[in-house]
Amino acid sequence: MSQPLVSIVIPTRNGGSRLKAVIDAVRRQRFAPAPELVIVDSGSTNGSRAIATDAADVFTEIEPGAFNHGTTRNLGVGSCHGEIVVMLVQDAVPQGDLWLAELVDPLERDPAIAGAFARQIPSADASPLTRRQLAGWIAGQSEPRVIRLRERAQYDAWTPLERLHACAFDNVCAALRRSVWTAHPFAEMPIAEDLAWGRDVLLAGFSLAYTPAAIVEHSHNRSAWYELKRTWVLHQELHRLFGLRTIPSLPHLARSIASTTISHRRWLRDHEPQINLRSRIHAQALAFAWPLGQYLGGLTAVAGRQHWRPAGV
Repeated sequence: MSQPLVSIVIPTRNGGSRLKAVIDAVRRQRFAPAPELVIVDSGSTNGSRAIATDAADVFTEIEPGAFNHGTTRNLGVGSCHGEIVVMLVQDAVPQGDLWLAELVDPLERDPAIAGAFARQIPSADASPLTRRQLAGWIAGQSEPRVIRLRERAQYDAWTPLERLHACAFDNVCAALRRSVWTAHPFAEMPIAEDLAWGRDVLLAGFSLAYTPAAIVEHSHNRSAWYELKRTWVLHQELHRLFGLRTIPSLPHLARSIASTTISHRRWLRDHEPQINLRSRIHAQALAFAWPLGQYLGGLTAVAGRQHWRPAGV
């Protein structure tokens, strides 16, 4: 008996050769019937649009000015025909030819599971701190899990950090039921639309699975300035979603910068003793950027100033 139709949604913008590697990996999957590929492009200018239109079963576009992570993914899912929909980003390369089968397996086995997300491993060029950061996120770990609430009071009793961990869902690579999405579409958000969806479906009585047997290669070596902006916006949303505020005051900020600086130095000494000066400077810039972004995100969220956020994230 063949498996049900699966659709794969990839939002794109100037994905280039990495996008082609993702598409090639999708096409190599041992899965029948072959998955439907839906690509949503937001203004590519480097030839990616031609790659996408040639490869996609369904191709659609969104204006760059209208892009946000929730709206764009809703457009993609709404264009799908499969009951199971895989969310994938343009630079997350599936590993092996059973990636898709492993990813959708939890949903096929348990009708209570609304979504499952995959493990992420760093790219070969990932910096030591990028590898460390990814290993600390749930999608970088090796143990599978299934989360389900017994009752709403259980969620209410959790700390903000416990709520975040329970609701973890990662659209870098994830599968969801289209029928659940119909009732619970993604929120229109600049970031963390996957965490918001995870919270909504858990509170609605569904389960969430993490399936590390499905693996994608995905990581970013971002500038300290971009990491500051991204962390700022993310922590605005984490406070709104879960009440989380990791660095609530200037004294906490000073201590966090100091401890992170020491931690980064020790990590590089122990794991990359031959790292060059430029990379060491970048690591110390991140030790400033990450805590400051957390502080500013929480501060503006508590003040009700969600519109006080940097552009370009």
